[in-house]
Amino acid sequence: MNEIITYSQVKSYIGSPKAIRATLIGLGLTKMHKTITKKNTPELRGMLAKVQHLVKVEE
Repeated sequence: MNEIITYSQVKSYIGSPKAIRATLIGLGLTKMHKTITKKNTPELRGMLAKVQHLVKVEE
């Protein structure tokens, strides 16, 4: 497994439940096409799995 993971928001959260919006904010994704690079952890992977329909993940 890679040490670093890069992800970006590719779809808007408008119309999504509050839990999905909170997860995106927790991931640091506040705007469309914003790219974040973080250490790959199980907690981060779980959050990304919850919003997989809104983000693009690159390892």
